[in-house]
Amino acid sequence: MAAMTVTEPLCPIPDIAPMASQADMDAAIEAARLAVGLPVGSRVVAAMSGGVDSTVVAGLLHKAGYDVVGVTLQLYDHGAALKKKGACCAGQDIHDARLAAETLGIPHYVLDYESRFRDAVIDQFADSYLRGQTPVPCIRCNQTVKFRDLLDVARDLGAEAMATGHYVRRAVVGGRTQMRKAIDHSRDQSYFLFATTREQLDYLRFPLADLEKPQVRGVALELGLRIAAKPDSQDICFVPNGDYRTLIDKLRPEGRAAGEIVHMDGRVLGAHHGITDYTIGQRRGLNVAVGEPLFVTKLDPEKRHVIVGPREALLTAALTLDETNWLGDEPSIEAAAEAGAPVLARVRSTRPPSPARLSMVDGAVSVAFAAGEEGVAPGQACALYDPADPDRLLGGGFIKTTTAVA
Repeated sequence: MAAMTVTEPLCPIPDIAPMASQADMDAAIEAARLAVGLPVGSRVVAAMSGGVDSTVVAGLLHKAGYDVVGVTLQLYDHGAALKKKGACCAGQDIHDARLAAETLGIPHYVLDYESRFRDAVIDQFADSYLRGQTPVPCIRCNQTVKFRDLLDVARDLGAEAMATGHYVRRAVVGGRTQMRKAIDHSRDQSYFLFATTREQLDYLRFPLADLEKPQVRGVALELGLRIAAKPDSQDICFVPNGDYRTLIDKLRPEGRAAGEIVHMDGRVLGAHHGITDYTIGQRRGLNVAVGEPLFVTKLDPEKRHVIVGPREALLTAALTLDETNWLGDEPSIEAAAEAGAPVLARVRSTRPPSPARLSMVDGAVSVAFAAGEEGVAPGQACALYDPADPDRLLGGGFIKTTTAVA
């Protein structure tokens, strides 16, 4: 692939904490070496997205003495993204990854995964909205393209491990591998990695677990990497302008079928122009007025109904999980549910975990909250943590159904 030309102006420079001394840099390198836990000289594939985090991982491992091979995935049309106005820095990721690899002096490969990404992530994203769900495409990407397909590539390259720039901690306790929150809880990404299997976790490494983001940028500065000040991505990567509804309309025009906005008491309050315009918990853009604030409480794709009600109707007492994964001590999540295991359940990346208890309901794993939980939507992920050790991720699943408090 030919090098890309950056046509957008550089974005505002974020805060950078420069290394106070060579000792600090040496400490960061040693922390990366401990995170990898392999003999110096071992081959490690660094998944390089073109962002600051993954680039610093490659740089630290190279400095630590590992045989680092950088791999970047082309997941969508970067050329098209580059031409989108308002997409700050979008489209230059592959260019940045290649330039960083040249600066570090490590081999670098770009793999065309557009077709796989479209099938496993983009199409699934659009289909979820048609089903009245709220998908989390970053989790699907980690679950499929990155932590399944890319791991196979890393093994084919003879690597003993693959390292990523995720802010999570990998620990081996009692001979079993655990996933734990990063030291900087504000950057923790364990919610997005709940679907990582134990086999994958045995192969993966996360060298940034002990660093905060300003420190990571400081390392990038010390390594002479031009991406030290590159802003974090704020949008879904394949929707760089944030307008995901236009993408869904293009991929699934049937989502534009008109329907009714119905109060949960049965009253028809108005009409809508497509169920894909709405998500659970939405208040703005309903264009109905009954003298009280209304929120989307449910979506019925078959009837094309957008069901609304008061805010208290959003409180969820329990939910069931689909496509589950388990990293706990019990043999399976079903065994933990049969035993009524207590958990801390996190239903959105922006919400703290809430006390809950697992059980089996009609053959499905159920999560019952100790108190009503808000912001629960089918299609979202529910990550589970250990109440006795809140930094430990136990697994989770995708939310299949919900049961309201009232």
